[in-house]
Amino acid sequence: MNTYPRIAPRSERGMSLVELLIALVVMTVGVLAIGGLFPAGSRGQLRDRMTSTANYYAQQKLEEMEGYTWSDANMTDGRHPAGSATENLGSSGQWHRFYQVTTLATPLDNLKRVDVTVSWTLQGTRQVTATTYLRR
Repeated sequence: MNTYPRIAPRSERGMSLVELLIALVVMTVGVLAIGGLFPAGSRGQLRDRMTSTANYYAQQKLEEMEGYTWSDANMTDGRHPAGSATENLGSSGQWHRFYQVTTLATPLDNLKRVDVTVSWTLQGTRQVTATTYLRR
């Protein structure tokens, strides 16, 4: 009878300390990379919400203008409000809105082009412009 201790073949041995450390480093890098996605997602969500709100304010002004008559003072050619003034919108006034009215040339002189621009500051100045045409 043979009483010598049995030596396990190489494939049955456990992991070495070096292999374990490499696995931990790889896993840590993966977790940190995934963790970095959360702030980027939050920034993107905030940017999209600000853009949606600006689009809402532009559309709101366009719908309001549908009630104006052709000769209304708000429908005269030019920028409204005049100069560089803007309407401040939102609870903190962070959105700024103005619109530009342009009467088209003949043979389309029965149309006015209205561009409503809403701007705001978030990671730089941004703006959206909505355009419609109103008929006499």
